[in-house]
Amino acid sequence: MPNSNAKLHSNHRGGREASRRELVSRSLQSAQHCLENQDFGTAYAHYLLVLNLAPELKTTVKETFQFTLFKWAEELDSLARVQDLLNCYEQALELYPNDEVICNSMGEHLFRMGFRDEAAGYFHKAVKLNPDFADAKENFYRVANWLVERWHFIMLNDAKRNLTYLRAIENAVHSGSKSVLDIGTGTGILSMFAKNAGASSVYACELSKTMYELARDVVAANNMEREIKLLHLKSLDIEIPKDIPERVFLVVTETVDAGLFGEGIVESLIHAWEHLLLQPKPKNQDISAGDYGRVIPASATIFGMAVECKEIRRHHRVGIREVAGVCLSDSVQFFSPTYAAAGSEETVEPYTTEKLSRVPGGYRALTEPCQVMTVDFNDLQELKSLASRKPWKLSLPVTEGGILDAVVVWFVLQLDDEHSLSTSPSEETCWEQAVYPVQGLLDYSVKTGDTVMMEVCCQDCYLKIQRISSLPSECGMDFSDRDDMLSLGNEAELCNALAGLQTSTKQDGSTPVCVLESTEIALLNDVAYHECFKAAMSKVLLSLNPSKDLHSMDVDGHGSGINLQEHQNKSSVDVDPDALYVLDVSEGFSILPIIAGKLGPVRAYSSVEKEQHQAALHVIAEANHFPKETLEFWLSHLEEESELLQRPKSDKLWSIIILDVIETSGLIQQEVMEKAAISRCLLHSGGKIFPQYVLVYGMLVESESLLLESAVQGTEPTLGFNIAPFINQFKVPVRVYLDLSTLPCVPLSKPAELLRLDLMNPLLNSPSREVKIKICKSGRVTAIPFWYHIHLDEDHSLNTSDESSHWKQAAVVLDEPIPVQVGDELVLDVQHHKSNISFTVKR
Repeated sequence: MPNSNAKLHSNHRGGREASRRELVSRSLQSAQHCLENQDFGTAYAHYLLVLNLAPELKTTVKETFQFTLFKWAEELDSLARVQDLLNCYEQALELYPNDEVICNSMGEHLFRMGFRDEAAGYFHKAVKLNPDFADAKENFYRVANWLVERWHFIMLNDAKRNLTYLRAIENAVHSGSKSVLDIGTGTGILSMFAKNAGASSVYACELSKTMYELARDVVAANNMEREIKLLHLKSLDIEIPKDIPERVFLVVTETVDAGLFGEGIVESLIHAWEHLLLQPKPKNQDISAGDYGRVIPASATIFGMAVECKEIRRHHRVGIREVAGVCLSDSVQFFSPTYAAAGSEETVEPYTTEKLSRVPGGYRALTEPCQVMTVDFNDLQELKSLASRKPWKLSLPVTEGGILDAVVVWFVLQLDDEHSLSTSPSEETCWEQAVYPVQGLLDYSVKTGDTVMMEVCCQDCYLKIQRISSLPSECGMDFSDRDDMLSLGNEAELCNALAGLQTSTKQDGSTPVCVLESTEIALLNDVAYHECFKAAMSKVLLSLNPSKDLHSMDVDGHGSGINLQEHQNKSSVDVDPDALYVLDVSEGFSILPIIAGKLGPVRAYSSVEKEQHQAALHVIAEANHFPKETLEFWLSHLEEESELLQRPKSDKLWSIIILDVIETSGLIQQEVMEKAAISRCLLHSGGKIFPQYVLVYGMLVESESLLLESAVQGTEPTLGFNIAPFINQFKVPVRVYLDLSTLPCVPLSKPAELLRLDLMNPLLNSPSREVKIKICKSGRVTAIPFWYHIHLDEDHSLNTSDESSHWKQAAVVLDEPIPVQVGDELVLDVQHHKSNISFTVKR
């Protein structure tokens, strides 16, 4: 029986196959049973077994497996079982390595855990696998802004800046700097300059994982991977000989921000001089520079001037005493974070940044530019003394009267004896300027001959300008650069001067202080916004309670239709049974609930979270004679903040729900349509969501600025080095926080309505729409700026592009410009997915 063994093996294989099929079948049944019982962990384990035993079923069970994975991951996340969650996704990706949905979900979990670099990798992979996967694209664009900041594109497109650095590096290398360390290399461009100039050894360090990997790709693409050693390290952690073999001749860096010191250049150069650089060239000795260590940039000079600027003012000072019938006068003091940073022991950035040449409404210089300080980056002792130096006083004579809104700072980087870069607002530069808003004065007006006083220091790696004040000319004092105010000789003269000095407002502890973000202050200053909401809310409340005359029910004591004392005496338990319920779930600080409460028998609920904000609203409510039960904080009524939208009481529904639909950045808020769907179920008959609908408007423009700010334009600005394809992987098609009034652009069409988002009637919504747009000026279409008309109802609307609006605008930047002629007609394909709007232009 020559074939008996073969038959035996065949029967054995057949038996194993039958057993496998039986196990797979039973496991599938068990998985389904577990899903029905919502036992997702066990169901997931069964599916893992099925897919390992029967890979041929991958396509069949894919959707159910994904559902099970995501549900089990949610449970693990809620239980903080982070490692188990990551293990599940790793197992899933071994089975489905090219599944964009699983990649995107993995990225979302990593992003929530704070692993932005890793999350970006998964989002990027998901987009590569499916370029039309909207969720992954939106996630990748969101994280790209964190990982590769937008100024990288602007700087790399600044050919003047690149050429100036190149010439300075060439000078240093040609004069003997054989080895170079590039601190904070970014894309690696300065390292490549050094290698091209002839440096024998080039090292570059970069802390960001994303930028390090990007630099590695760039260096390889330019055939320098064997000549430039890249280190994924902070420069403070570099050790000799572990990371680099010996001290270097030259350190090059551009780790500077608008305030010069904010990216840690002082700390990194102190460490470099002590541990990584050769000794500096002795001063006043004619010795070859190549025998000693040096730094590019060699030094910097900081300048400053006082300015009047309405745009800065409205973002940092509350300039109104009453808004929509709500009195703010003296009840609470509002400050922006820069003011809080001035007296804080925490490391907080003490300035904001603005490109003054493009600030809406412009600015006026109130003083001449003045030298604030200089710093020699080649002097170790000077660098060390910066942090320990006592604050010094600086005075700027007022040359033009006006309103003192800010002190603006810029600098000149002296790369070497021949080459310098200026960040002055009068220069064509990629840089913004540092802005120190003036806050807390009794009077902000200054006139010619007055003096602007300030205190300057370097602390926590920041240049701090604080205690800004004004001294009237009548005092006739000269405080210029004195270290001690008490050095003034005449006691009477000193008292007279101090009496005239415009110092901070008195803070005796009786007036609460509330720190708001600059966008929240701009919102508080937006009178049209609050008046519009007041009118729209009045209309709804009157329609729901027509027996009440709302205009006579302002609870400020002046109305004729309500007894204020009687209303105040009602306890929180004895609430008007006819009271209407208003919920404000807009983001950040909002006084809309107080405005609503002044319209009559209303229970207004605010969703502000910060205790300081709640305290400020309480003070404002008391100052406006509010009954205590009128204003409540909704989050204190909830067990889970995620369940923000629910009934006010078991037997009540909302009359008005206020949603935040548009971010101040110019984008649609995330999940706003989902929130609207829930809100519609919580309104009683006749109740409204505010806004009821939003119209998106846009136009076609030609803007070279938007191109330069969005992507590196070929190899010309980077002086022939191949960088663009790599960093442009992180370009984001939508630019935010734009001011159309100052954006350098040429309109090529008239504004057109592009999309309608209806929060009250979803049947009117469409995820896509085609709009025909006629060209009225020849040129190249490079971008589509867009803004919103926010309709609270048919009679009351807000335009986010208005000059007084606290909102900014956004723009979609095209991958490739489209040449057009007058009379051409283009078709705009508008897509809306969640909070993302995308435009595709067709002829």
